[in-house]
Amino acid sequence: MEEGAPVTGNPADRLTIEQERASLALTAARMGEFEWEIDENRVIVSERMAAITGIPAGATVAEWGGLSAYRHVHPDDAEALHAAVTESLEKGQRYEVQYRLIRPDNGKLVWLFSAGVTLRDANGAATRVIGVVQDITDRKSEEDGRNALVAELDHRVKNVLASVQSLAAQTGRKTTSVDAFLKTFAGRLEAMASAHTLLTATRWRGAEIGHVAAAELGGLAPGQARWSGPELVLNARATNALTLALHELATNAMKYGALSSETGRVELSWKPRLEGGFVLTWVERGGPTVAPPTHRGFGTTLLERVTSRELSGESKMEFRPDGLRVTIVADASALAGASKPAEPQAPAAAAAAAAEQAAADELQAGASAGLASTEGVRGRKIIIVEDAVLLALELEAGLNEAGAHVVGMAADVEEGLKLADTVFDVAVLDANLNGRSVAPVAEALTRRGKPFIIATGYGDAGLAPEGFDAPVVRKPYNVNQIASAIGEALARS
Repeated sequence: MEEGAPVTGNPADRLTIEQERASLALTAARMGEFEWEIDENRVIVSERMAAITGIPAGATVAEWGGLSAYRHVHPDDAEALHAAVTESLEKGQRYEVQYRLIRPDNGKLVWLFSAGVTLRDANGAATRVIGVVQDITDRKSEEDGRNALVAELDHRVKNVLASVQSLAAQTGRKTTSVDAFLKTFAGRLEAMASAHTLLTATRWRGAEIGHVAAAELGGLAPGQARWSGPELVLNARATNALTLALHELATNAMKYGALSSETGRVELSWKPRLEGGFVLTWVERGGPTVAPPTHRGFGTTLLERVTSRELSGESKMEFRPDGLRVTIVADASALAGASKPAEPQAPAAAAAAAAEQAAADELQAGASAGLASTEGVRGRKIIIVEDAVLLALELEAGLNEAGAHVVGMAADVEEGLKLADTVFDVAVLDANLNGRSVAPVAEALTRRGKPFIIATGYGDAGLAPEGFDAPVVRKPYNVNQIASAIGEALARS
């Protein structure tokens, strides 16, 4: 016979070939087959299906509506599978369904795809159901992983962009002209972008302090700034915070400090602490005589409150006549690979980059929210539990301007639990605190009968924590949206 010639001859031979082809196809697709003989009241499970499901191969008495697999189907999926098979029996149509099955041999949970069809006799009576099953556990795991990544990305982006919204508002409060605002804000955005570039290069695992210093000081006054210290890798949150802090210090030095003079020098150094973490020192020399400022700018607020909080440490500014000296102490948790928080940490809480959506959407949201009154918060005592300190500062300022009294702020679960025992009227809770759910704080407030609202960067599918009777506000938000949600929470209590 010539190669490629069609198969001819004995029909039995052709049948054998077709059966072998079908068997090869099932094996290649990692499928197993079954048959439910309705008249004989038995189910036949193939060896391939047995390997996939753990259900013994061979013929058994039909149970559970004809499919012995029903008894092993996950309770949440049994109804859908039964409905699909029943419809196939009634209408003679094929069915396709996905469901979870608990293997009877080892107790493992597997995802299955099943397809089948009902066969009928000459009178139209259903005689048997034939079908196949396929193990899709790996595919489902990949889908779940992708969905989780998309939800986490959505959360991170909204947190990052909400931070920029807050940074813009904080910058606007401290500047007196549009030109000054644009210049200052653009510089801060560039610092955030620099941090993002460093983090992207390591897939958000962190950045070495020396690289952060080089990014912020390398392009300034050649030869006037130098930095030194051992290799210490910051986590993503600390990278964002320190980048913004060094940007503020460098900008101030260029305008008023050592780098405003050709004879001035800046020395940046850092060293590890015995108890973990590090100490970073910024020293200016040779510039104009320094005097303490007459008012607090955003840079001072950022160093004293934001940087110290994001690094879980403290900062100190000394306005010495011969030059500014800043000391930043960071806890061990600021370094990559630190033991806490134990749960996966979402980067971009500190001071990261860009607004939630397009500017038009934000303006429209702001205009709509502006119609809402903030009278509902006037005179109310409020606590804020939010790990992104920039957001917390802006929310504090907005609520205070609306006539509320922010009586306490916390950045993690432990601090939030302490605040939960203080005197206040209502709480604003960030759903995710450094990668940990705020649920313990929400539970403590629920036990006390204290109303609260939840702010989140997750969409509906990723809303956390679930199960609490509390209004939800999506990030980025403005004070009017928060005030409206607070009013709703108070009304429910």
